[in-house]
Amino acid sequence: MHTAADLISTESRLGAHNYKPLDVVLERGEGVHVWDIDGNRYLDCLSAYSAVNQGHCHPKILKAMTEQAGKLTLTSRAFRNDQLALFYEELAALTGSHKILPMNSGAEAVETAIKAVRKWGYEVKGVPENAAEIIVCSNNFHGRTMGIVGFSTDPSARENFGPFAPGFKIVPFGDIDAFAAALTPNTVGFLVEPIQGEAGVIIPPKGYFSKVRELCTENNVTLILDEIQTGLGRTGALLAEEHEGIEADVTLIGKALSGGFYPVSAVLSNSDVLGVLKPGQHGSTFGGNPLACAIARAALRVLTEENMIENSRIEGEYFLQQLKGIRSNIVREVRGRGLMLAVELHPEAGGANRFCNELKERGILAKDTHGDTIRIAPPLVIKRDQIDWALEQFETVLTSMN
Repeated sequence: MHTAADLISTESRLGAHNYKPLDVVLERGEGVHVWDIDGNRYLDCLSAYSAVNQGHCHPKILKAMTEQAGKLTLTSRAFRNDQLALFYEELAALTGSHKILPMNSGAEAVETAIKAVRKWGYEVKGVPENAAEIIVCSNNFHGRTMGIVGFSTDPSARENFGPFAPGFKIVPFGDIDAFAAALTPNTVGFLVEPIQGEAGVIIPPKGYFSKVRELCTENNVTLILDEIQTGLGRTGALLAEEHEGIEADVTLIGKALSGGFYPVSAVLSNSDVLGVLKPGQHGSTFGGNPLACAIARAALRVLTEENMIENSRIEGEYFLQQLKGIRSNIVREVRGRGLMLAVELHPEAGGANRFCNELKERGILAKDTHGDTIRIAPPLVIKRDQIDWALEQFETVLTSMN
């Protein structure tokens, strides 16, 4: 039997060092909990970056996956399958979308949106050839493909990966005046996260997205909301756009679209953007496969039928207020919406990573981001007594490690 130390050593020796995980080796999960190979139980406060909103190994999603895996898994889009239309129908009914394009990873959904919005800009808006501009925000995180890292402001994402594709303008997140000033007749889209997750759960000023929506409409610019992390209940609403009562032209979802069982993402269009794509211009061998569609249908059903979105809203507000009540001179700010929370520490605290390691020793798995921030995002099935237990651990760590 391999020990945790054996597996960590082998992973370090043979794997590319593109991640720096906490040194815990997990082997199973159920609901909000995961267990390591030594049998130690942890409360998962990351949810695989919000891919496991429905909880680990949800039995209804597992049943849908195993049943479909025994019938048909992949046909490619060269042929139709009996799950794709049903997936379209159920997702459209839930989100109000007019067109849907299924992909696999979140980054693929972002790349798909960039391609489609540029094509829309040339063929519908009438932007001159190769002049289309897409506005993005500083400190964004939309993935790690070559197209995406070219408009990242994170040095570690960009350094020594160029040259990069042109056509992107970067403005500060939450600054409506900067966004307005960046608009030109060649602007075809604004790609933005409703809440910047990787940046440290950064929430824009109230009313920001209402004004963004107005400016996009006035200037015939496509509003593209990257809801890959914020969507599907994470912020206490089905989509984070609901908090300001707006509707994007293009919405990107992924992660929790499969409940953590399989890579599934989708581009949702409430405009004519996806209508510009013709056969052969974009696609994916695995995108829209019957296994993915069956899993996603089950993942969406349990999300709504089991009131996970409402639970995220209620328990997230409680979690947030209780975290704010912890008195610690190392805490700079506590913020969040729904069960997307963050504790930002003062720089003199010595970085969030050491606090995450101490939380691990106390049975909490959380992860640092941007150096000084502990991100907290448990599965949406978390209960009040589990939150209360987690709060005890957070309070002990935040007050004893000054």
